[in-house]
Amino acid sequence: MDEKLKFIARLIDGEAMAEVCREFGISRKTGYKLWDRYQEFGLKGFSDRSRKPHKQANQLPFQIEKLIVQVKKEKPTWGARKIREQIKRRFPGYRLPAKSTVHAVLDRHDLVVSRKRRRYKAEGTKLTYGNDPNDLWCADYKGEFLMGNQSYCYPLTVTDFSSRYLIACEALETTKEPYAFSVFERAFKEYGLPKAIRTDNGNPFSNVQAMFGLSRLSIWWLRLGIDIERTAPGHPEQNGRHERMHLTLKKEATKPAGQNLLQQQEKFEKFIAEYNNERPHEGLEMKCPAEVYRPSERQYTGLTPIEYPLHDRTITVTDCGRICLSGRKINFSKVFAGQDVGIRLVDDKIWQVSFMHYDLGYFDEEEAKVQPGKNPFGARVSPM
Repeated sequence: MDEKLKFIARLIDGEAMAEVCREFGISRKTGYKLWDRYQEFGLKGFSDRSRKPHKQANQLPFQIEKLIVQVKKEKPTWGARKIREQIKRRFPGYRLPAKSTVHAVLDRHDLVVSRKRRRYKAEGTKLTYGNDPNDLWCADYKGEFLMGNQSYCYPLTVTDFSSRYLIACEALETTKEPYAFSVFERAFKEYGLPKAIRTDNGNPFSNVQAMFGLSRLSIWWLRLGIDIERTAPGHPEQNGRHERMHLTLKKEATKPAGQNLLQQQEKFEKFIAEYNNERPHEGLEMKCPAEVYRPSERQYTGLTPIEYPLHDRTITVTDCGRICLSGRKINFSKVFAGQDVGIRLVDDKIWQVSFMHYDLGYFDEEEAKVQPGKNPFGARVSPM
């Protein structure tokens, strides 16, 4: 069991705070902070139920995709069904893709004439450089390290890009998604919501097995009105300010490491206090981050319902990641479980699937899976 949960369990059993803190080797200030967190969030403030990733199907072979594009250029007025039939007649031995797959290929190559509708601009992965606090937060896991009890610590850190303010530095026993949810929810409740969050493409920020690399965490951020930004793979310098903070954190709070997660968290708490309130920063004209940072005016109030007035139907994705339509179960993605999506009929028996204002892909009524369309998040997000 997590050391933090053991600590809380002892307090629930009625043991005195001073005695339990002494046994775990932490100050009463840290102990009361953990207890207050439990009182507000319950046990989910420290962890949550696990979620198993959902694997998606392989991509369409490039030879068939090339053939689809070729036929479309020969017959520019034809839709997916006619193009599929033409390929069937030309090459009777080919294993034909579904109509929705053909439509998705055409969309990826900008060969679909869209109906007139309100156009939205996706800015999920555009790298911004906000000048004001909470324009952009940066998040990452500092590299894991061994503690005195020979268990690994995975610190999840969050900073404000503009002010360099260290919003969170949480000693975790794993990088699993549920723990990150708890850390970010606490940060949102205390500091409000940023306009965007920049991360790398690792777990739990991204799920390379899901459509467009989306994860439950990034979908939650989108629902809250937070743009997702991801650095290009192999380019940590795109999150350079955050990485420089990690160098300071490693030197001052991990050598030597704590005996356990609780002791390590106390080291982090001392580092946060010093980094924000005492340590001057050249990039801030020798001011401390706390002198520049201010909480966001966008308060965290939970999720609001999604509406799809321009779509034909609104459907809630099942827990197993499916869209149910007219008695048929269409495989979509488990990362969208419980989310409302909009579907729109775009061709004969071909439906487009949208999440918020992002058009994600297509399915037809004969095949039981959604095929991804053009990536609405930009090239930096890993596709399915």
